[in-house]
Amino acid sequence: MTHDSLQGREPLHVTVWDEATPGAPRAVLVHGTMSWGTECFAEQRPLAGRFRLELVDRRGFGDSPDIARSDYTVDAEDIGQLLGSGAHLTGHSYGAAAVMLAASARPEAVRSLTLIEPSPLRTAAAHPTVAAALERIRASFADIDEELSPEEHLRRSTEPYGLPLPELTPRLLRAVRSAMRERPVWDAELPLGPLAAATMPKTVINGTWETVHPDYRDFTGTALMACGEYLAAAIGARHVRVSGAGHAPHQDRPEEVNAVLTRLWQG
Repeated sequence: MTHDSLQGREPLHVTVWDEATPGAPRAVLVHGTMSWGTECFAEQRPLAGRFRLELVDRRGFGDSPDIARSDYTVDAEDIGQLLGSGAHLTGHSYGAAAVMLAASARPEAVRSLTLIEPSPLRTAAAHPTVAAALERIRASFADIDEELSPEEHLRRSTEPYGLPLPELTPRLLRAVRSAMRERPVWDAELPLGPLAAATMPKTVINGTWETVHPDYRDFTGTALMACGEYLAAAIGARHVRVSGAGHAPHQDRPEEVNAVLTRLWQG
């Protein structure tokens, strides 16, 4: 399905999984980078028996229209419109920044807010671990060759960190190409006051990263865990740590994360 577009923009694509009784709670799920709705949240499919799941494809990803430069502020505007009269809101990684902005702008329309491995590091730069990681990441990405092919960019983003290289499908390569032009989410400095003041239930979920390649954990994982801890405290959220999971706890340990989401969405 598509939802009505904002002025001057093509409609956004949203996949609906809904096997629940009519009137079941709505949950809007927003993917991270180099992904799309049904790929990112495939393990949440069983929840469609109790909830109406609306899986967003951000612009430049999945079946949504192209965009010159993916941007979490544009995503937030799309999500704010998609919320309608109200829904539970979940975002993973890059998508967490977008849902934070959307929830800040329309807190009355957010039944609950879940941030999975949120990655707007600059927002949590008061934490020394995050501040150190920001400098490391900025320096690393300053040397990125913009002429790289999506295939080579994906290899450099996975193989050095012990991650398997996924099948190079046209859909994945398009997602990588869009990710290469994204506004950097680690440099997003988001206002936390509106979320701290909002009364909806809030949850931040992080993996514990102990099973991940040490280089990946040292470069990214420790900072993301610290960012999640900082954001949870700053906005008054419950902080859930999922053992045996890395940057995608909802994929690595779906039963545990689905149980958290079920309790939250039923509340």
